[in-house]
Amino acid sequence: MMMFICLFTCLFVYLAAPEESERDIYMRFMKCHKCYDIIPTSSKLVVFDTTLQVKKAFFALVANGVRAAPLWESKKQSFVGKSSICYYYYSTVQIYELEEHKIESWRELYLQETFKPLVHISPDASIFDAVYSLIKNKIHRLPVIDPVSGNALYILTHKRILKFLQLFVCEMPMPAFMKQTLEELGVGTYSNIAYIHPDTPLITALSVFTHRRVSALPVVDHNGKVVDIYSKFDVINLAAEKTYNNLDVTVTQALRHRSQYFEGVMKCNKLETLETIVDRIVKAEVHRLVVVDEEARIIGIVSLSDILQALVLTPAGT
Repeated sequence: MMMFICLFTCLFVYLAAPEESERDIYMRFMKCHKCYDIIPTSSKLVVFDTTLQVKKAFFALVANGVRAAPLWESKKQSFVGKSSICYYYYSTVQIYELEEHKIESWRELYLQETFKPLVHISPDASIFDAVYSLIKNKIHRLPVIDPVSGNALYILTHKRILKFLQLFVCEMPMPAFMKQTLEELGVGTYSNIAYIHPDTPLITALSVFTHRRVSALPVVDHNGKVVDIYSKFDVINLAAEKTYNNLDVTVTQALRHRSQYFEGVMKCNKLETLETIVDRIVKAEVHRLVVVDEEARIIGIVSLSDILQALVLTPAGT
C-alpha cells in the first residue's frame, strides 16, 4: 500500500509541475523510488558458499535458471563477490579443473587479478543510485543487501529497472529527447565493436568475453552482415549438455544446441528514435540491440546500460 501511495504522490508531482523541465523527469522518478519498491513479492535468490565445489555451483546455476549468484564467505560472515556461468571459464586452459576446485580456491588461483570489493546497495537507496552504481561500476547485476541483517534480498539488473520505469512512462510527460534519433543523441557504441565470425572457435569467443568485458558477441559473416549473436547466457548450454570441455567447436556448432527459443538477432538503425528503441528492447526482453546499416552490416551496439544512461544519468548531468 505504501508503495502505491508513493507512486501516486510522485506522479502527482510530475503532473502538477509543468513549469519544471521535463528533460530530467525520469531521473526524478528514479530518485523518488527506493530499490525496495522494485523487488517482487516473490522471487528466487541463489547464494553460494565459497566452500562449494565449482562444478556443483556451475550446475546449480543451470538447474535454477539463473545467470549469477552472490558468494558468501563463512569465515568473514559476509558476501565477497558474485559467481556467474562465464566466471568459471575465466581460465579456459584449465577448464578440466572445474571438476576439482572449490569456489574459494578457484578465485585464489585464477581470479586474483580481477578481485574487486562486492558492489551492492541498500533496499532504502533510490533506484537512481542503483542505476548510477550499475553504470559507474560497469556491472550487470547489483545485489540488494539489508544493512541490518546482512541478508541478500534481490539482484537488480538494468532490465528490471527499465521494465519498472516502463510501467509508469505513460503517466508522465514525454521528454523531447525521446523523439530524437540514436544518431542525434549519440546513444550506443560505434567504434571498436567486439564481434566474432561463424567459424570462430568457442574458446576464442570465451576469451573475448573476458578480455573485452562484454556480455554478448554479434556473429558477423565475412561481408560484415550480422547473422547471429552469442551471449554469455548461451554458455549455459555447454553445462546443460555436459560439454564444457569441448571448447574447440565453432560458435556456429555451439549455437545449434540452444535450448531456449531464439527469435533472431534484435536489430535497429541509428535513425530510429529513442522512444522506439526503448519500446523494442523492453518488449523483446533482450539486453542489447545490434545497430546495422541498410545492408544489415554491423555498425554499433545499443545496450540497456546505454539506454539508462540516456534516460536517467545524462539528463541529470551525470
